[in-house]
Amino acid sequence: MNNILIEPQRELWQSLVTRPQVSTLAMEKLVSEILIDIRENGDAAISKYSLKFDSYETESFLVSEEDIDDAVNNIEPRLIDAILLAKNNIEKFHTAQVEKKIKKIETSSGVTCWRKNIAVENVGLYIPGGTAPLFSTLLMLGIPARLAGCKKIIVCTPPGKDGKINSTILFVAKLLGLKNLYRVGGAQAIAAMAYGTESIPKVDKIFGPGNNYVTCAKKLVSIEGTAIDMLAGPSELAVYADETSEPAFIAADLLSQAEHGIDSQVILVAKNIDIIENVVIEISIQMNALSRKKIINESLVHSRLILIEDEEKAFDFLNLYAPEHLIIASENAKKLSKKVSNAGSVFLGNYSSESSGDYASGPNHSLPTGGTANTFSGVSVDSFIKKITFQKISKKGIRNIGTSVEAMAEAEGLDAHKNAVSIRLKKLGV
Repeated sequence: MNNILIEPQRELWQSLVTRPQVSTLAMEKLVSEILIDIRENGDAAISKYSLKFDSYETESFLVSEEDIDDAVNNIEPRLIDAILLAKNNIEKFHTAQVEKKIKKIETSSGVTCWRKNIAVENVGLYIPGGTAPLFSTLLMLGIPARLAGCKKIIVCTPPGKDGKINSTILFVAKLLGLKNLYRVGGAQAIAAMAYGTESIPKVDKIFGPGNNYVTCAKKLVSIEGTAIDMLAGPSELAVYADETSEPAFIAADLLSQAEHGIDSQVILVAKNIDIIENVVIEISIQMNALSRKKIINESLVHSRLILIEDEEKAFDFLNLYAPEHLIIASENAKKLSKKVSNAGSVFLGNYSSESSGDYASGPNHSLPTGGTANTFSGVSVDSFIKKITFQKISKKGIRNIGTSVEAMAEAEGLDAHKNAVSIRLKKLGV
């Protein structure tokens, strides 16, 4: 890892926070064709693309309850215990986000307003399969969806070439009481959930990460009106480290994110050069024992190690980067965290590994990427909810605000708006 930069000038920062770019024109053309085909031809088109891209055929996309039940017998007790611990922590964190009490506000005498949370009725969860079946993502999406009260939750996930879904994904589905599982992946899964087919119902909002084709499909269906959680790009991690950090821990965290894919990006901002040099040594040592070493090597090509001695300047850079994950590797992490304004999720101290957040600490791991953490939040219970406002205006209330409404409507040249109030005031003899 040779991308070491010493006190880069601010005018260079914008180029340093740029993520790896992928040309999307050809991809959008291909994905658009898939979307149109599935919208017009339904299940037949899904079968065609499943065979073409994922090399499997199936008579039924819906996973049977028998298959789900059988999965329970294939999970090791140690993994079951781990999943149960993670489920418990994720539920605790997300349950605290549920707003049960409606607060009514009297804005003027006789004018009462309030807001009510209503769950999005039909949601679709996309869970990546393949070489890294993300059963943890099913926990992170399924739990808040259930807590929000979504009426229908469907899950799409790609099977192996034998047409079978990963057993751990099925186990988690059973654990969460999710029964509408479909063995379909890629852009064709997003299309099926966006438009509906003979087998797969249309949903109102689609959640979940995926490869570039999945992300492209989510982007295109969102333009057409299907809501999505976010456009989750390649995974990324930034680490801030000072003299109280542990270089071996930092190296392990950087490697853990780099193994996601060749387009993942990791950045270290360090207070002194010794930290960087020690981290580089640790990366070299630890990487030899990792199974995804080839992927990591390609990912590290566009990753960076940056020396910025001044704390304020360092966090200015990190806030400009707006990382998906930010680790503050310092014994002074709590104080330093006050400097953070843009990040998806922040990990404080030397023992807060990012991978703990991926699986079991409690907060959601579906987070904004590509710098969008400067305006977007990660998935929460709120992501599965729409907030509807209500207002009740009594006779006294319309008397109190009516003339103001008339004056404002008249100033905007909207006579019908004014009349809608005037006719009521006239009825009241005002």
